[in-house]
Amino acid sequence: MKKIDVHSPFDNSVVGNVPFYNMDEVKSMINVAHETFYNKKKSLPRYKRVEILEKLVDILSSQKDALIKLCASEGGKPWADSKVEVERGINGVKITIEALNALEGKEVAMGHTLSSANRMAFTFKEPIGVVAAISAFNHPFNLAIHQIIPAIAVGCSVVIKPALQTPLSAFRLCELLKEAGLPEGWATAAVCDKEAAELLATSPKISFLTFIGSGTVGWYLNSKVVQGTRVALEHGGVAPVIVEADADIDELIPSIGKGGFYHAGQVCVSVQRVYVHSSIVDEVASKLTEYAKRLKVGNQLDETTEVGPLINNKEVDRVESWVLEAKESGATILTGGKRISDSCYEPTVILNPSDDTLVSQKEVFGPVVCVYSYENIDEAIKRANALDVSFQAAIFTNNIDTAFKAVGELNATAVMVNDHTAFRVDWMPFGGAKKSGLGMGGIHHSMQEMTNEKMMVFKSKSILR
Repeated sequence: MKKIDVHSPFDNSVVGNVPFYNMDEVKSMINVAHETFYNKKKSLPRYKRVEILEKLVDILSSQKDALIKLCASEGGKPWADSKVEVERGINGVKITIEALNALEGKEVAMGHTLSSANRMAFTFKEPIGVVAAISAFNHPFNLAIHQIIPAIAVGCSVVIKPALQTPLSAFRLCELLKEAGLPEGWATAAVCDKEAAELLATSPKISFLTFIGSGTVGWYLNSKVVQGTRVALEHGGVAPVIVEADADIDELIPSIGKGGFYHAGQVCVSVQRVYVHSSIVDEVASKLTEYAKRLKVGNQLDETTEVGPLINNKEVDRVESWVLEAKESGATILTGGKRISDSCYEPTVILNPSDDTLVSQKEVFGPVVCVYSYENIDEAIKRANALDVSFQAAIFTNNIDTAFKAVGELNATAVMVNDHTAFRVDWMPFGGAKKSGLGMGGIHHSMQEMTNEKMMVFKSKSILR
């Protein structure tokens, strides 16, 4: 079987390898997942699924350090942040187990009309079928948790295609699920070419597609799926933050700094556009610049590193070209603006780039934060809403009326008040609208998406209500 090496984004060293499957092999995986789900003799009762997931928590906890190293090595996220990711993933399994308690139906009212007399009706949840999961590189462990574990919990089989750059965590999770007692066929990882990945997404044997990645690919696959396939898409945004004149500057600087430079900005809700009231813009820009200058950039496996490499060297080239375009269009580079090495880019703060430059229009997905001056809140909201993406946004203010105005008027699926746009906990709804995505993720919401609601109606003369 053909295998491919997985390389560290920092120095291109080999950190592992995985099988690379061809079209026929992916087709066989889909067939096995389909047969596993629809063969009632292979069905896993709910209590058995809970037992497996509880065992998985124990296994993951016992191997936490090894998982942190694996996650950091392949993805480039600094050790400290990879530790948080793995701990979140373990907690995500616990959340999934707890969420099963709330996965229930309800009684549907009957008897209040003559046509519904002598009847009782109830709804309940059934697993939707085979889940196809296509994942992104930036959170290789936690994204695999979010796409695989809810599927197993509700009783779906799942085939995941992790990102080509970061497949090790997803493969390891599938291995550990088997160690926890999950039978063959329920959870399979596959790295393959684009054609085989498209087959995975569009096969008539797939009932639900969960896709995390670029909008171009996601919307293309959405147009190709078989009719009746349920789809959830999670793309990026160009996250806006508004800072009002009454905001607490000392509180907001570390928040915006973390939200902008966490994982070198390679987060779909990373702080990118910061609109600051003109009366404080110089102070905010200056303090954010000092924050960025103090960040330690380098090898993700060094526990003191705060900003690691970009996922590959071409991304460094792209970010560098976007920043150069902004500078040539009149923006001021307050700090950064240069590559440190082939794999690392300086944390960069840009003041007042033109609204039509790439750093203002597109998702940078790099360690770049743009600061813009504005005169009034209506102007800031209008500029924040100018793009055709909608994900998380934020407002910093000590005025409750201003906060509610921003929450009501910002084009976003979530608005953080006095917190950065990258805030997330795994039980909250999480997803984009407009070009940023379709449907809602988060463990509870994914479990709902991966089930169908079925109703049963009983008719009996003994039912008198």
